[in-house]
Amino acid sequence: MAIGWTPDLSVGVERIDDQHKIWFDKANQLFEAGKQGKSREYIVQMLDFLDDYTKQHFKDEEKYMNSIKYPQIDAQQKMHASFIEELDKLRKEYDASGGNVSLIINANQMIINWLTNHISSMDKKIGAYAKTL
Repeated sequence: MAIGWTPDLSVGVERIDDQHKIWFDKANQLFEAGKQGKSREYIVQMLDFLDDYTKQHFKDEEKYMNSIKYPQIDAQQKMHASFIEELDKLRKEYDASGGNVSLIINANQMIINWLTNHISSMDKKIGAYAKTL
């Protein structure tokens, strides 16, 4: 399930939006790799990138929220921690399956769904709050 970032997902904070765009792009690359039966090593590299990028993005986003004294930062941090756990679980399932490509295709759907839902329901509120400052 390939899906791209669209302007309606804009948070209104350029750095966050730019990172979200890269996140969508890499998640879609992972989906395409699985669909095309690319090598396990390539898929592992993509999973590594998504894991590292996710952690960096959350760190950057939380730093920004702290800088503007965002009142819902605790809820965001809990959601971020939960998603990192989901990615870790996904990686373990992939490793245990010996590189099951269908797992990657299903994982892409989980990642994209989480991204679109989280951005729409949580992250957009950061931008709305920042505009009030």
